[in-house]
Amino acid sequence: MKTKVGIIGGGPSGLMLSQLLDLKGIDNIVLEKHSREYVLGRIRAGVLEHGFAELMREANCGERMDAEGEIHEGFYIAEGGEKRRVDLAGHTGGNSVVVYGQTELTRDLYDARAKMNGNVIHNVEDVQLHDLKSDAPYITYRSGDDIIRIDCDYVIGADGFHGVSRKSIPKDVLREYEKVYPFGWLGVLSRTKPVSPELIYAKSERGFALCSLRSQVLSRYYIQVPLTDSVEDWSDEAFWDELKARLPQDVADQLETGPSIEKSIAPLRSFVAEPMRYGNLFLAGDAAHIVPPTGARGLNSAASDIYYLYHAMVDHYQNGDDTGLEKYSEKALARVWKAQRFSWWMTTLLHTFPDSIPYDQKLQQTDMEYLFSSEAALTSLAENYVGLPF
Repeated sequence: MKTKVGIIGGGPSGLMLSQLLDLKGIDNIVLEKHSREYVLGRIRAGVLEHGFAELMREANCGERMDAEGEIHEGFYIAEGGEKRRVDLAGHTGGNSVVVYGQTELTRDLYDARAKMNGNVIHNVEDVQLHDLKSDAPYITYRSGDDIIRIDCDYVIGADGFHGVSRKSIPKDVLREYEKVYPFGWLGVLSRTKPVSPELIYAKSERGFALCSLRSQVLSRYYIQVPLTDSVEDWSDEAFWDELKARLPQDVADQLETGPSIEKSIAPLRSFVAEPMRYGNLFLAGDAAHIVPPTGARGLNSAASDIYYLYHAMVDHYQNGDDTGLEKYSEKALARVWKAQRFSWWMTTLLHTFPDSIPYDQKLQQTDMEYLFSSEAALTSLAENYVGLPF
């Protein structure tokens, strides 16, 4: 097989790029290790920044998002029994975020690819990347007993943290930066009415909590837990009791509980790989960077990578301009590190750290007090939360 762009990974990043390129007449093939059902079964965050929502519309995938997604112009930070609102729209000239589940977003992208007869190949095994430094890179994968070869101009590695793409960059070229946090998030999805129309980030002595939602009948809640905890340690009843203990009393009193549909623990980490280009391989999304979920930057950071790659590919194939490709790693990493800083800051501000000393605790409290005493600080928070310009 031969194509212009070979995309490794059929999650939101790979599908989004595939759809955008196809709309511009740029031939591409997507390879995905798992089945479509497996990809759609992954429960992920669903807070889309302003620029991501625009990209979905440009990809002709925004109709259901606009109809069913919820526009949020603010969120709450709760502490000491009190909750205070961060006015996103007021501090950003009217920008907002869209709450729309990643599963639904991925389904929309899959449906769009199917309508255009996009070439998305599932259940591929033993993917390997070859001759990445040459002008004729190629991909091989196994299908049953057959080894299939795809010749392409460029390879996009959107296959996540554990994928083959980043591992194909020589170790003496790749630099990796990582910070592991000493806790995780226990998340529960339930068919219950959300306790608040906007997200509530709660800081308490017992640990962090987050009240989120997928729709008006589907809620997503999280609590900070030690890394030594497992899902089996937490019954539904124990989860709800602990969540209530970390929320202001008036919020806890309104909380509707019910059986969990899905329950999982996600460890928190920050990770960046540099560079994001090696020869004709370009990394995107979790293959190159991971953030704690506190600031809702993970999927949104991937979207900015896709934005840069999409425009760089269009400039190359339609205008003969390679500036975007040559500057991709530098440009993408500049925005990635800003997202890293914001996610680290939000995580540090709101969580209880087991090894913190009184000095750290005083600084954390001072940071919170300063935030709500300064319009400039609130504007900075709002600008980062709705998404910095691409």
